[in-house]
Amino acid sequence: MKITIDHLSAGAERAEGVTVIIDVFRAYTVESYAFARGVERIYPIADLEAAYALKQQHPDWLLAGERKMIAGPGFDYGNSPSQLEHADLHGRSMIHTTSAGTQGIIAAKHADIILLGALVNARATAEYIRSLHPERVSLVCMGLENRRPTQEDTACAEYIKAILEGTDDRFDKAGTVAMLREGDGARFFIPENQSYAPERDFHLCVEFDKFDFALRVEKDENGLDYSRVVRA
Repeated sequence: MKITIDHLSAGAERAEGVTVIIDVFRAYTVESYAFARGVERIYPIADLEAAYALKQQHPDWLLAGERKMIAGPGFDYGNSPSQLEHADLHGRSMIHTTSAGTQGIIAAKHADIILLGALVNARATAEYIRSLHPERVSLVCMGLENRRPTQEDTACAEYIKAILEGTDDRFDKAGTVAMLREGDGARFFIPENQSYAPERDFHLCVEFDKFDFALRVEKDENGLDYSRVVRA
């Protein structure tokens, strides 16, 4: 199994084989929580206007996400796992549009299979990959607003790679959380950010292996990408 780690949309464009689009802060942590709270399908939409148009077509679908970390007008939820932590979403479909994670799905045109990864479902994602017996695995870190690589996405990719290679017993989870707290996660502790990037989000995003499912991208009957729960 050949495993590569790459970054941003350019990395997604280079991705081949089983491809994991990684966004820890916060897109695929949010999707993991949404599925845990009962969502049936999530439609990741890269373009904001397309997301609004899809919401107009399906007013009963939820609309969640962000631009520059803030939910847009008319959104039901931001890109915040703490908003979904106790929500009842059973049977609902959700449209999800973000600055980074959803962009990677569109860019990964050469991938055979697309999975969506975060720390909360990292081990389940690795186990699902292992069940597929792929020759090639591409781990793509989407970074901050798809503009620069980030510590949390790179750490998640390194952790998944370590699991696949059987070296995860040497991965320092506590040290990683401490690094993120002082580094790229520090923005969740800024008082003026609490309305849209609360401290609670940080703690939810760095809870390693909370969920026992992976997220796989499929096509619906109209050719739209959607994500769903899969298990090894």
